[in-house]
Amino acid sequence: MHFRPLHDRVVVRRIEAEEKTSGGIIIPDTAKEKPQQGEVVAVGPGARDDNGKLVELSLKAGDRILFGKWSGTEVKIDGEELLIMKESDVLGVIETDAALKKAA
Repeated sequence: MHFRPLHDRVVVRRIEAEEKTSGGIIIPDTAKEKPQQGEVVAVGPGARDDNGKLVELSLKAGDRILFGKWSGTEVKIDGEELLIMKESDVLGVIETDAALKKAA
């Protein structure tokens, strides 16, 4: 099944956090918090402004993002747990060193 979000919504796959602390202690599943990092899987076409003009989203599929702890709605699509959230729930895009060098 293919899922296409509407308006200014994005579909996000959580990126799992480390299983160990920096000291080497293994964190059990029950003690782990849900990660607040994710990868954008799909984006909607955008929202409409006051004049009815379509304003495209600044996110794109493949972006690594940070989002708020309680952001989004959890859904299961094709057996995979995903989040659907508005672009405004995204706190920022995580850029790698390679992407920063390419942009410069």
